[in-house]
Amino acid sequence: MATSPAVGSVAPDFTLRGTSENGERDYTLSAERGHSVVLAFYPGDNTAVCTAQLCSYQAGLSSFTDLNATVWGLSVQDMASHEKFAAQRGLTFPLLADPDKSVHREYGVLLPVRGAKRSVFVVDADGVVAWRHVSNIGLTYKGVEEIAQALRELSGAS
Repeated sequence: MATSPAVGSVAPDFTLRGTSENGERDYTLSAERGHSVVLAFYPGDNTAVCTAQLCSYQAGLSSFTDLNATVWGLSVQDMASHEKFAAQRGLTFPLLADPDKSVHREYGVLLPVRGAKRSVFVVDADGVVAWRHVSNIGLTYKGVEEIAQALRELSGAS
């Protein structure tokens, strides 16, 4: 299994299909240079902890946007699953589909049988991993305030 990119290393670039307010579209990490991106890898749509995690990020979305950051959720489910999940839960940030698991593999968050490790990477405006948390168990998640604090530290505001 690949190891996760270290803090201070260039984040592996990728393009994935994801949800948007206007249907589906492609999202490319390197196209987001100029602002931070929070990559939230989660095990699965419509599971208890994942639903709580992503709904909390939706509720705190302004905390991220106020810090010039966007949030992307990534899992191995397909677009049909993501679209249904986003509609049911009112998620307005993109949910990216990685059904071939290539991005999960590249970020070192793929589990052999269970899918993905619950993980969050903050990629800064230059495309560098500025903060990360990779969980082996995944029953808890990093909350909005902890991630927002990492973003504030990036911008020099604490």
